[in-house]
Amino acid sequence: MADATSSSASSAASPTFDEVFCGLLPRLYRRAVMLAGSRQSAEDVVHEAYLRLAARPQRFLAHPEPYAYAFTAVLNVARDAYRKDRRQVLVDGMDGVEDAGAGGGAGPGAAGGGWDGGVERRQAEIEAVRLLGKLSHRQAGIVILVDLDGYTIDQAAKIMKVHRGTAARHRARALDRLRAYLVESEHGQAGR
Repeated sequence: MADATSSSASSAASPTFDEVFCGLLPRLYRRAVMLAGSRQSAEDVVHEAYLRLAARPQRFLAHPEPYAYAFTAVLNVARDAYRKDRRQVLVDGMDGVEDAGAGGGAGPGAAGGGWDGGVERRQAEIEAVRLLGKLSHRQAGIVILVDLDGYTIDQAAKIMKVHRGTAARHRARALDRLRAYLVESEHGQAGR
């Protein structure tokens, strides 16, 4: 009987990993929001930090300041997430970046006399994505392959696994639809 009492007293004296971490959650969430910028990102950061710390709970529990140890994990996770997000770029956006970086590119901002930081290019990409979204998948695929990526109709047809005539027809219809959308948007802006 004495053994059962002493074992329950020792477990009450040393809290479990989950008890300690859960006690720190409100404070960790507040700090994670400051680091990550949004509540959802903060929740992801704290969850990832929990998983990292749970892999070695004895280190966390043995640390003289569990909050400091947990905060360091949150900070590391937030920094890793930021770095990962920063490295993600549009796949087809790299060609123009190299040309513009060399100073010899005659991109959209070059005619105006200065580089705008890529804002004009990004706005053009967003507009292109919006317009391509109005096309069928095949039409958008052919337009992307031929007009943006520089493939010939024959090459695009082979990639899309359709006959050359079908590819040409899809492209012609897609370009007609795109012209119609542009005319509509110009008339809409002129009417304002």
